[in-house]
Order: sequence, then structure tokens, then C-alpha cells
Amino acid sequence: MLSLLERQLGDTFSVVFDRLRSSLLSLRGAHLDGRVRLGKRSVIQKPWCLSIGSRSQIEHQVHIKATDDRTEIRIGKSVFVGFNCEFDISEKLIIGDHVLIAPGCFITDHNHLHAANKLIAEQGCECAPVTLEDDVWLGAHVVVLPGVTIGRGAIVAAGSVVNRDVESMSIVAGAPARPIGKRA
Repeated sequence: MLSLLERQLGDTFSVVFDRLRSSLLSLRGAHLDGRVRLGKRSVIQKPWCLSIGSRSQIEHQVHIKATDDRTEIRIGKSVFVGFNCEFDISEKLIIGDHVLIAPGCFITDHNHLHAANKLIAEQGCECAPVTLEDDVWLGAHVVVLPGVTIGRGAIVAAGSVVNRDVESMSIVAGAPARPIGKRA
């Protein structure tokens, strides 16, 4: 069993290495405010497309993929992104302040075109920006599809697929996500 001192030292080293990874990400072109933490084995493609606000934490094995040099991925302050999340963005993802994104979530701003007279792989994609306003909570394994705005203070239940806008302060669940309540 680990002693209290050993646990505290482990936590301290974890914070130090997370912040060191953030500093290295800044050197690669990302715009990071103070005290950002980046977990181990996280992959950030095209870091110059990314900005992260102060005191945000990206846990380990998160994949943030910008598919174009003009992509904009903006993560607010005090945001938590859980283990094994993936953001696959072609144009724009905006995440407000104080947002909680549980492990395993997937967010994308594009879909393949799918006309019957051509191969899907030859048709390209259509894009629509995704916005998560302040104080949003995405439960584990939520999927957010293109063109969605999730309003301030909304909660999305674990395993939901969000394919349309979510009103502020509402609680949604299911695939596709439907309103099941309001925050009081």
C-alpha cells in the first residue's frame, strides 16, 4: 500500500509532467493560457489550430485532430476533457468555460456526402461548426455531430448521440438525444 507521501509525490510529478507536455505543445504552435495540463499519450494534430484557456485539463490518450491548417479549435478556461476522447474537426469547434467532457466522447464537425451515383470516399465532406457553451456536461461516450450547439448549462447523458441543438439548462438522453428534463 502506498504511503500518503508516495501518493502526494506521484500527484505532484503527474502535474509537473502534464504541464511540461503543455509547454512543448506551445512550442509547436498551440495557444495555451496558464496552468493547462496535457495528459500522456495525447495526440494533437496541427497544434497551431488549437487554443486552450487557463486551468484546463486534457487527460491522457485524448486525440485532437484538425484536418486543415485553417481549422479553429477553441477550448475555454477550466475545461476538463476525459480519457480517450476524440475531436475530429475540419472547420470549427468552440468549447466554452467550465465544460466537463467525460471519457470516451467523440465530437466532429463534418460528415461524408453520400449520393448514390458516386463512391462515398470520392464525394468529400460537408461541415458545420460545433459549439458547447459554458457549463455543459457531456456524460461518458457521448457523440456530438456536425452543426450542433449545446446551450449553456445543458447536460447530455452518457451514451447519447446529439444530432440537433440542445437548449440551455436542459437534460437530454438517447440516440438521438431527446429532452428528458430541465436543471432546477
